[in-house]
Amino acid sequence: MNPIADSHHEDADVAAERVRIFDTTLRDGEQAPGFSMDRKAKLRMAQALEALGVDVLEAGFPQASPDDFAAVAEIARTLESTTVCGLARCQSVDIDAAGKALEAAQRSRIHVFLSTSPLHREHKLGMSKAQVLDTAVAGVERARGLCHEVEFSAEDALRTEPDFLVEVFSAAVAAGATTLNAPDTVGYTTPAEIIELFEYLRRHVAGADKVIFSSHCHDDLGMAVANSLAAISAGARQVECTINGIGERAGNAALEEIVMALKVRAPHFGVDTRIDTRKLYPTSRLLTQLTGQAVPRNKAIVGDNAFAHEAGIHQHGMLKHRGTYEIMHAQDVGIAETRLVLGKHSGRAALRQRLQALGHRPVDAEMDGIFARFKTLADKKREIHDEDLEAIALGQDPDATGPWRIVQLTSATHLGGSASASVQLAHEDGREASEAAIGDGPVDAVLRAIERATGNELQLTDFNVRAVSEGGDAQGQAQLTARHGKRDWNGHGVSTDIVEATALAALAIVNRIERQAPVRPPVAVAHL
Repeated sequence: MNPIADSHHEDADVAAERVRIFDTTLRDGEQAPGFSMDRKAKLRMAQALEALGVDVLEAGFPQASPDDFAAVAEIARTLESTTVCGLARCQSVDIDAAGKALEAAQRSRIHVFLSTSPLHREHKLGMSKAQVLDTAVAGVERARGLCHEVEFSAEDALRTEPDFLVEVFSAAVAAGATTLNAPDTVGYTTPAEIIELFEYLRRHVAGADKVIFSSHCHDDLGMAVANSLAAISAGARQVECTINGIGERAGNAALEEIVMALKVRAPHFGVDTRIDTRKLYPTSRLLTQLTGQAVPRNKAIVGDNAFAHEAGIHQHGMLKHRGTYEIMHAQDVGIAETRLVLGKHSGRAALRQRLQALGHRPVDAEMDGIFARFKTLADKKREIHDEDLEAIALGQDPDATGPWRIVQLTSATHLGGSASASVQLAHEDGREASEAAIGDGPVDAVLRAIERATGNELQLTDFNVRAVSEGGDAQGQAQLTARHGKRDWNGHGVSTDIVEATALAALAIVNRIERQAPVRPPVAVAHL
C-alpha cells in the first residue's frame, strides 16, 4: 500500500471543534476478564460501532495471538468509513504484524505505545530516558511506512515528568506521529491535574499545532469520564473510550457517557462528535449479548434505571413536565420511552396514569380501594408489572397461581444439535395437555412446548437467570418477559434446575394471560 503521509493534518484545522471518538472496546475492553469475544462476535461489534459513528476503531493487538491478528485483518477488510487501528509495542515484530493485519483497510492506523514514567522505566522496561526516547522514535518511524497514520501513546503519561513527556512527544511528532495520546493508565489523576497537563503539552510540544492530542482514562478512582471531559476542555480532540466503560480493572471511560455529556452540555463544551446517539442503547445491548455481561441497572445513559422513575414526587413532576427530572430525552439514546416504574414509592397520580394507559378509568371511590391493594402488593414485590395492575383493577389476586400447573417436564440437549423438551400440564377445569417441541436450546424448546400445550403464543423479549442461593444445590431464578397480544408479560420461577425454573416462569406468564382473558373455548388436548 501507499501510506498517506499527512492524511489527518487538514482535519486539525478544518474540524478543530469536533472531538474524535476512538473506540477501544475490542482491544482494551475485550482483554478484560469476562469480556472475551470470538472473531465472529468482534466483527459484528465492529460493524455496529461503525454504524454508531466512531472515528477510529482499535480492533485489537495483532501480535498478541493468531486469532487477534485474524480478527483485526477481517475487520480491516470489512469496515468502510471508520479508521481501523491496531495496537503495537515499539518493537519491530509488533509493528510489522499490525501493518500486515491492516493492509486491506480503507483507512489504517498503527497505535504504538511505550512506557515513559519513572516507575515504568525502572521496573518494567529497565531503560534510561535516552533509551526510551530512541525506542519511541524508531517505533513511530517504522510504523509510518506501514499505514495511513500513526498514533503514539506514552504509557503512564500522567505519572511521567512533564518536561520529559514534552521531549518524547516532540520527538514522536518529528518522526511522523499524527496523534499523541497521554493516557491515565492507572486511573490516578484528577480533572484539575489533567487540565494542567494538557494545557502544558499543547504549549510546549514542538509541532503541537499539527497533531491531535488524545486522552485515554481508566476508572480506578471513578473519574475516567470526568478526566476525559477535562482533557477535552484543555484542548484534547480525541478521547479513547469503550461501550459500557468496559476495560482493564475498573474499566475505561464510557463512550456513551462522554458523548451525551458533550451533547447535553454543548454550550459549555462547545464541541461535537460524529456519533449517532440514537444507536447508543442498541450498541450497548449488543455488547451485553455478545459478552454475557449485563449492564448495572443504575448505569448512566444505558442502564435500565437511567430513564425510569419510581418515587411518587418524581413521577408527579414528570407527569407535569419531563424536564423536572430528566435532562435528556430517552429517545436521544435509542430508548423507546421514559418509564414510570410502579413500586412501593409510587403515588396515586402515576398509578392512575398507568391504569388509564391500560384502558381502566376507575372513579375516585374505586381508586381508593385499588390504591390500597396496590400498596399492599408493592410492599411484597420490587416492581409492579402491567399484569399485576390489571388483576388489581379487575378485583383479582395478582399472586394467584393457575389455572395451569406442570405435571411432568423432561428436556434433553443434543451436543452439536438442537434441544428437545416435553411437558404434561393439568388445568384446574380438569383438562390435561401434553406437547413436545424442538428448539435452539433447552429454554427455547420448553417455551415452544408450553406454547403448544396451552395455545398461547409467546415471543420472548428478555430472559435472565441468576442464583438466589449458594452451594451445589443453589436455586436459580428465571425471569422472563414475553410479548403476547401486543403487550409484554412478565413471569418468574425458582428451582434448582434452570430449565424447570424457566418452565415455571413461562407458565406464570401463560396463567396471567388466561386469568385476564375473556372466556374462550377449551384448548384441544394433544397426546404424545
